[in-house]
Amino acid sequence: MGDELAVVDASAIASLLFGEPQGAEVATALEDRQLIAPTLLRDELASVCLKKRQLYPAAKETLLQALGFLDRLRLREVGVVDRKVIELAERKHLTYYDACYLWLARELEADLVTLDSRLREAWEV
Repeated sequence: MGDELAVVDASAIASLLFGEPQGAEVATALEDRQLIAPTLLRDELASVCLKKRQLYPAAKETLLQALGFLDRLRLREVGVVDRKVIELAERKHLTYYDACYLWLARELEADLVTLDSRLREAWEV
């Protein structure tokens, strides 16, 4: 993998795992990057999987298999500093979860790959 770091959020990874329309765009953005995410990524993706299983009961097993592909990504999961994330969330009017990705990207001076427009806007400002 390349040397360039990319913090990825649940929206970006979900698009890859669950075959969403923007998945190809995300795959291109992540090519040759070292992928990093806060440890909460797995919980957020499990929640997405659960919601999709409720919406598409015929695809329950397929969705679980898709979630399993997360382990095939070379993704480094790291903890965040709660106090700093909370303060950032308050300043940027983000959820704690979104602020985790933003804080980590800033802390590591990495790109942030997200499909979330509010999070992207906070990153660009």
